[in-house]
Amino acid sequence: MYKNTEIKFVGQPIFSQLLKLIDKADFYKMVKESNSDYYYKAFKSWTHLTTMLFGILSRCDSMGEICEGLRAMSGKLNHLGLDKAPAKSTAGDGLRNRSSSFFETLYYDLTKRYSSFLSDSRTLGLTVKQLFIVDSTTIRLFSDILKGVGRNPQNDGKKKGGLKVHMLIDAVQSVAKFVKITEAKMHDKNFLKDIQVPPFSM
Repeated sequence: MYKNTEIKFVGQPIFSQLLKLIDKADFYKMVKESNSDYYYKAFKSWTHLTTMLFGILSRCDSMGEICEGLRAMSGKLNHLGLDKAPAKSTAGDGLRNRSSSFFETLYYDLTKRYSSFLSDSRTLGLTVKQLFIVDSTTIRLFSDILKGVGRNPQNDGKKKGGLKVHMLIDAVQSVAKFVKITEAKMHDKNFLKDIQVPPFSM
């Protein structure tokens, strides 16, 4: 009986369809160039990327929750390019030890490849075509891990400890162009010296 091979995504999760936007040949070329799999047998770069994206899209709050969520969808892991869900300890070791530079390279490669598909409707009526936005957000952690920000509150005497994510965003494409993570106490003005924007941009 004839089988329609044109319907490639039937029965596959939307998450797996998003992952297909990443060219596997280019991905593994970056892995080889950066040597990001050298110390890892069970938690390869692809597993690392898939695990973290799953956690973000599923709004998981902990590594245990992410790994349990992947384990629950074990019947569909082959669509994600995984043989099995990673163990919590294995994933934690990978997060601590693998360099973030590999994922930085992957991010910029994807934004470059798909830049023509990103929205440019906000440039209508603007005389400045290269408009950048600077902003930051604080991610709260225990104040004994990273130095807190602000004065001591009256109630519990604890500062808001954590880290601050400073970001330079392309206002047209709505994608990050530069990111720096600091202690929460770092003022935004100290981030400005690290920014390099194209000539005649705003």
